[in-house]
Amino acid sequence: MTYYVIYDGNCNLCVSLVQLLETLDQGKLFRYAPMQDEQILLQWGITAQDCEQGVILIDGNQPQRRWQGSNAVEEIGRLLPAGSIFVDAYRALPGIKWAGDRFYEQIRDHRYTIFGKRSYTYESSYCADGSCKP
Repeated sequence: MTYYVIYDGNCNLCVSLVQLLETLDQGKLFRYAPMQDEQILLQWGITAQDCEQGVILIDGNQPQRRWQGSNAVEEIGRLLPAGSIFVDAYRALPGIKWAGDRFYEQIRDHRYTIFGKRSYTYESSYCADGSCKP
């Protein structure tokens, strides 16, 4: 099973988190594409407006199954080994999911100001279209 992570390849925080995920997963479960890759976005019917809502996770077996923003982050966490324990606990705490969603929105909307913008778009070694080599 493969999941596709669509991330902002110009965002320092986003790229750092993708690099961490690459290290943890080693391309076993996740493939990555920057939001700046217009061909990939077109292939999956993702618009610029979709990208404004944050990271996107696509189920490779059922591409209509998608998560976005904080829900995508939670699903990525849930898919990692033992991650579901933490995500389920997070979701079960009253009010925490709502607060986490608002926190995500603030980071998403101010990511360049807070964490900076890269001078080039980061391309993962575990790319979505399989044309790259780790």
